[in-house]
Amino acid sequence: MQLTLTTTHTPATDLGYLLHKNPAKFQTFSLTFGQAHVFYPEASDERCSACLLLDIDPVALVRGKNDSSFVLSQYVNDRPYVASSFLSVAINQIYRSAMQGTCKDRPGLPTTPIPLEARLEALRVRGGEVFLRALFEPLGYAVEVEGLPLDTTFPEWGQSPYFRVVLRKSTTLAEMLAHLYVLIPVFDTAKHYFIGEDELEKLLAKGEGWLAAHPQKEAIARRYLGNRSGLYREALSRLTEDATLEEDEVRESGEEILEKPLSLHQQRHEAVLAELKEAKVTSVVDLGCGEGRLLRELLKDKTLEKIVGVEVSVQVLQMAKRRLKLEQIPEKQAARLELFQGSLMYRDQRLKGYDAATVVEVIEHLDPPRLASFERVLFEFTRPRVVVLTTPNRDYNAFWPTLSAGAFRHSDHRFEWTRQEFADWVESIAKRFGYQAAIKPLGPVDEALGAPSQMAVFTRVAENTPA
Repeated sequence: MQLTLTTTHTPATDLGYLLHKNPAKFQTFSLTFGQAHVFYPEASDERCSACLLLDIDPVALVRGKNDSSFVLSQYVNDRPYVASSFLSVAINQIYRSAMQGTCKDRPGLPTTPIPLEARLEALRVRGGEVFLRALFEPLGYAVEVEGLPLDTTFPEWGQSPYFRVVLRKSTTLAEMLAHLYVLIPVFDTAKHYFIGEDELEKLLAKGEGWLAAHPQKEAIARRYLGNRSGLYREALSRLTEDATLEEDEVRESGEEILEKPLSLHQQRHEAVLAELKEAKVTSVVDLGCGEGRLLRELLKDKTLEKIVGVEVSVQVLQMAKRRLKLEQIPEKQAARLELFQGSLMYRDQRLKGYDAATVVEVIEHLDPPRLASFERVLFEFTRPRVVVLTTPNRDYNAFWPTLSAGAFRHSDHRFEWTRQEFADWVESIAKRFGYQAAIKPLGPVDEALGAPSQMAVFTRVAENTPA
């Protein structure tokens, strides 16, 4: 099983810096399923090639397993010779620094597009050449495909399902490796690892910036996740959300345009910050932190010793990192802040132990079943001492003549509550989970319509976990 990366960038030996592998050395790495070797068949200023060769140990793969299928099939198969999930894992382990786009000796090199070629000697393709091209060509690759015969001695036996594949593109090495890492397992029907939540997160992380817009994203997600319907639906849902982010970043949403004259965004943050200060919290987790606007204000409060931002979208987290300019702020200040990707629908030990949680304009984006899960994650499992939560007031929508009757302020809102509906929900949450709650208006208050947004401040009063 072999992957060869080649460049004609000048000097081509810069490939060694990008891969963090010296062209003058033959290196061997131990893996759980065998060994990986990295060597350079050619290394000159004009052309440089790095070969990743896997030596799969078929005995190690089945040792300790009790497989009732045809016994010899565990040992006599194509796994040592064909690009598969093993190669994807090896890319991630052997070329980890290259995938992360780091290069201490050539700091500007990882972000510079260079002419690259990736050569896979044997790839078993479900769907044939048409499907193979449908995956790589939308990403801008020139694809060269050669079908391999079942046996060169007996050509009359016909073609095998294996192909020799060459991909060419001027891009960054990190991007090409990310594409290979995700797409090679798409062709593999017998992945050697368990497919669970971890694989879903890996798919979304490595697919950041390109998978959401790929015309074959559904097929990629389904095959990568081994046709696990629950994981596939979750991946597709989150990819669909990510696909709209780039457009939302460069233009204001309808909700922001409506609320801008009221400076409501700023007023929300000021109100949330005031509640945290009054509660004398020293640590806070911002759930659904988005692009980090509230986090930026939280960082200004020196009394907050630990600040965490959680967001389901990896792409939005990257936007937050750029907006917060984490690489430029002092090290001591940066140590106070942590960003991580996570779903608000599932229990996560990383969410526990904080004085306060902020949930600013988040719940209205959740479908009712997801809202119910979120309620338990936040108020039953995470259980911060203080929760500050805001959501739009539907009553106030009548204030805007450009908003048609019954319409929501944002196309992604699943609901918008009236003041009474919000009050009923807040009372229910407080009673079920052992909190006291206060509701406060946000923004200018109209006598008939109330304020444009509404805030609930929950304070924990019961230490026992509700039944």
